[in-house]
Amino acid sequence: MPAPAKPRVALTGAAGRLGRVVLRDLLDHGYSVLALDKVRPATLLPGDDGQFVPIDLADHGQVVEALTGAIEERPGPFVGVVHLGAIPAPGLAPNAVTFRNNSAATWNVFDAARAAGIRNVVWASSETVLGLPFEAAPPPYAPLDEEYRVRPESTYSLVKALEEEMAHHFCRWNPELTMTGLRFSNVMHVEDYAQFPSFDADPTLRKWNLWGYIDARDGAQAVRLSLQRREPGVEVCIVANADTVMSRSSAELMAEVYPGVEVRRELGEHETLLSIDKARRLLGFEPEHSWRDHV
Repeated sequence: MPAPAKPRVALTGAAGRLGRVVLRDLLDHGYSVLALDKVRPATLLPGDDGQFVPIDLADHGQVVEALTGAIEERPGPFVGVVHLGAIPAPGLAPNAVTFRNNSAATWNVFDAARAAGIRNVVWASSETVLGLPFEAAPPPYAPLDEEYRVRPESTYSLVKALEEEMAHHFCRWNPELTMTGLRFSNVMHVEDYAQFPSFDADPTLRKWNLWGYIDARDGAQAVRLSLQRREPGVEVCIVANADTVMSRSSAELMAEVYPGVEVRRELGEHETLLSIDKARRLLGFEPEHSWRDHV
């Protein structure tokens, strides 16, 4: 008998800082992947069960063609779509360009997934919706979680907030749809960890996101677990590593840098101040990597 077909996933932003690691993780865990980006991802290797198509995500027709499996020799159907493609941070383009590109790309992916009958959508939201970089106002409490209203402080973050609202209504329109927004912290690779010990000299250097980070490999784990989620409806989860970027204790950092901010529980020595309790509960997410293993 022929081997059963592998579950097939469409991945936008497959060549990006996180996307290339997600691509490799999905391939290594038995998925077939259609990689969508402007350039070919370096982690798509000869012999992999995956294909690459260059795409402009801001072009609705191109996205519909890709997700409905209409591109020749790049067929569906897809069990899910992972949408990571975007201008990845504030300040990399004029604000109007960031808004136009990122909002259109996400709407196009959501709408094309609906047209294709794809019932599982995972997309990159951002820690920035929590109010980063905490210059206009300090964090409301710590550890931060998903329970307070989003506080975008940039055009990039505003689009992420709008994406979460869009997902709510796509799920309202289609009650069978499962959508998971992952509020990724600052994505890091192993080669980035050499700089981490230097942060201890000045805790204000990384206060902008409460000293958080996400190892790209653990970010990929969160994506894969989200694709396995079956409960209909939209959920958003903070995705960060279990520790901070600092050698100093989390309680000491809060007391020194944010003395007026309520700390809602006793903190572990290096416990993340971007709570991953929901991701653990909902997805079974558990970070496996730490910068402390590499420095």
